[in-house]
Amino acid sequence: MSRLYATFKYTLISVWAGFVVGPFMWAVLTSFKDANGVQGGATYLPWVQYEPTLTGWQNIFGGAGGVDVVRPFLNSAVITLAASIISLVLGALAAYGLSRYRFKIGFIANSDIVFFFVSQRIMPPVVLVVPFFFLLQWANLLDTIPGLVIVTVALLLPIAVWVMVDFFNGIPRQIDEMAMLDGCGPFGAFVRAILPNSVPGLTVAAMFCAVFGWNDFFFAFRLTFTEIQTLPQAVVALNSSIPPWWTLSAAALFGMSPLILLAVWVERYLSKGSLPGVIR
Repeated sequence: MSRLYATFKYTLISVWAGFVVGPFMWAVLTSFKDANGVQGGATYLPWVQYEPTLTGWQNIFGGAGGVDVVRPFLNSAVITLAASIISLVLGALAAYGLSRYRFKIGFIANSDIVFFFVSQRIMPPVVLVVPFFFLLQWANLLDTIPGLVIVTVALLLPIAVWVMVDFFNGIPRQIDEMAMLDGCGPFGAFVRAILPNSVPGLTVAAMFCAVFGWNDFFFAFRLTFTEIQTLPQAVVALNSSIPPWWTLSAAALFGMSPLILLAVWVERYLSKGSLPGVIR
């Protein structure tokens, strides 16, 4: 029975791994093809069924018939980095207050406030895009990086609050009390005693913020026109009526690379057990 269970389990794992890795490997192989290699049908073995070429990769860096993704990449990097930092700072402060103090206005308590933050991610993006459009238009921030940073902060802040509240709840209150006995105020206790013990939680919150901020397409597409283009927009722009699959695959892999590096970096801490209890 145990052998049958093990066979069934590893079969499911293998099927799921193939389902996850298959599209990625297809993109890797296709990025080193050209039009002849793609149109040749089922060609998967380089140097056997097709001759590898760097045409797709050259195209995404301004090659003939391609598109330069460097500027959209930098735009996405600036927007994601700025929005993530702002969201982490504000989210950590809000989460600490919700974790250590009790607020009550009528029937509204701490748990309701936390749910309010989380509910901002429940609403469909199409519900928010019109108000965001008019607010940015009023502030003359449409089609600008600061405008997208503001919108992205509104999307990432609930994630930061949600992760950090749960993490701060797991830190003993005695740490705050000992810091205050040493002469720290509430903010000093937060900065000197709590934050140094919150690096794992901040790491996970930063990872989530980076992933959601980097992958945002809808708001960037609706709130920019000609001046600003993010990387997801540049990749989708390649999907024409006859898409150049080799260039599209190279652009998609290039866009995934920062998140892959981030995942590898965070996995080092996960594998060492440095993030226990952060994700419940």
